[in-house]
Amino acid sequence: MTRTGLALTLAAAAVCGPAAAQVKPREEPTAVSPVTVMPPTAPPRVVATYPAEGQAIAPGVLVLKVAFDQKMDPRGFNYGAAPDGDQPDCVKTPRLLKDDRTFVLLCRVTSGKTFKVAFNAQRLGVEGRGGFANQAENPAEALVLTFQVVRGDPVTTVSRAMAAAGLKDDEIPIQDDPSLTATAAN
Repeated sequence: MTRTGLALTLAAAAVCGPAAAQVKPREEPTAVSPVTVMPPTAPPRVVATYPAEGQAIAPGVLVLKVAFDQKMDPRGFNYGAAPDGDQPDCVKTPRLLKDDRTFVLLCRVTSGKTFKVAFNAQRLGVEGRGGFANQAENPAEALVLTFQVVRGDPVTTVSRAMAAAGLKDDEIPIQDDPSLTATAAN
């Protein structure tokens, strides 16, 4: 160190006191969990279904389809039988398609019945929990879909049921459970 540098250091220590000689380590910021804030949204509305309201369809395999006007939460769903109607025999969990707006549900229906399916049934006073909701967790409006199953040639394959619902080959209504796939690979 030069004489000038040493003199400046001693002068700074004399002016600022002993605290200037001790440098405090910089405190790091506290880590926080990420938070997503969504703007207020209108409740999602159903814009299309298969079967359509009041439609008559063939018995057998059915891919029940409900499309919303907004991107939806894949974990939020609720459907059930509405009063004065039958409920199709369906798998437990619908699948949200890649468009993030359309849910499909694999079911079986028998002829000679009128089915009434309530979406977000708990909002209609029908037993149920959870519900269809958009990505901001705003629940969808409740809806009752009514359709009839008439006598005719039954739909016996998933591919025919998908074609009737207007689905593409990559929009199959069921999917493998990822936890089962991972277990099978080990």
